[in-house]
Amino acid sequence: MELSNTPAANRLHIGIYGRRNSGKSSLINAVTGHDIALVSEVAGTTTDPVYKAMEIHPIGPCMLIDTAGFDDEGKLGAMRVEKTRKAMEKTDVALLLFSTGDFSKEAQWLEELKKRRIPVIPVVSKADVRKDAEELAAKVKEEWGLTPILFSAKEKTGVKELLAALVRVIPEDFEAESITGHLVKEDDVVLLVMPQDIQAPKGRLILPQVQTIRDLLDRKCIVMSVTTDKLALALKSLAKPPKLIITDSQAFADVYPLKPEGTWLTSFSVLFAQYKGDIGAFKEGAAAIDGLTERSRVLIAEACTHAPLTEDIGRVKIPRLLQKRVGPGLSIDLVSGTDFPDDLTPYSLIIHCGACMFNRKYVLSRIRRAQEQGVPITNYGVALAKLTGILDKLTLRA
Repeated sequence: MELSNTPAANRLHIGIYGRRNSGKSSLINAVTGHDIALVSEVAGTTTDPVYKAMEIHPIGPCMLIDTAGFDDEGKLGAMRVEKTRKAMEKTDVALLLFSTGDFSKEAQWLEELKKRRIPVIPVVSKADVRKDAEELAAKVKEEWGLTPILFSAKEKTGVKELLAALVRVIPEDFEAESITGHLVKEDDVVLLVMPQDIQAPKGRLILPQVQTIRDLLDRKCIVMSVTTDKLALALKSLAKPPKLIITDSQAFADVYPLKPEGTWLTSFSVLFAQYKGDIGAFKEGAAAIDGLTERSRVLIAEACTHAPLTEDIGRVKIPRLLQKRVGPGLSIDLVSGTDFPDDLTPYSLIIHCGACMFNRKYVLSRIRRAQEQGVPITNYGVALAKLTGILDKLTLRA
């Protein structure tokens, strides 16, 4: 996949935080070499967080997040600050701008960023017009042991230092090494079972399928793709059973009876549970299905927003299986996109989609929030495997 086509979910998310009119937008323009963020002397020009996908050498594909000033005031200002705080959930690396000698606000946000385990690069902005820039940097270092970068968007100073610092602090868990690397090696035969139903846009494959195929090709595997109704014929045509079968989670019931002995089985959703999130937490969370009653309440969370489809997996198929197993009285709520309740305690279980549209940091933040509130969380593929009775037969790790 070309860098220019890298999905937003696979980009390094860099959040820029600071007071109003501290130079956040100017910094973005200077680093990217483009006027992509609105710059004004009027404080509060940036309202909601602005996301901009860029390719920045030597970092690669990035998503820059230009946030509203965290010192915004009033009722509307408080709402903007809350949206800035929400942007932390997607932030892999944070640039924290220091623009005054008063560190009270910066100290609060630095503490919150550290609490969320987000690497922070301190930046003394507008260094070209600040006579006390070096003094301010020394104060930051003395206070927190962090060495700020002296940055001037006008003079273009500090750009190289900032890029080098970003390369150094990219989190090791920013992205799993590979979607399938824990299961396959070069020359392995992998059979993909991909129903081309209403879930798949006409003439296209869905993103998890595309990314998985590319990952397998990068690992020099021999890849064969079929629809569910052609699985038996595909297996018969092979000289020997495939090393691995990857299927759509909805097809588990059809695929498992045909799986050759010794062939591993998993699904796109289960693979992404590990690639984007925490497969161990999801497997543990699926056990909560056994304890559901008609008095329980389940939350289904979708990453993407779309018009409801006939036989939609999150809105129809999983609820149907759950209510068939537990009873029609089971309460099921659904949220999509970035909607996700702050208070999760009313729920007995959360079932999340494969999250191909979210970056890993955001998925992990949701898992962590559920764990902190004592609510089990799993994902579509793991839940479907549990509901169809084959979770213990899937290959989760080599």
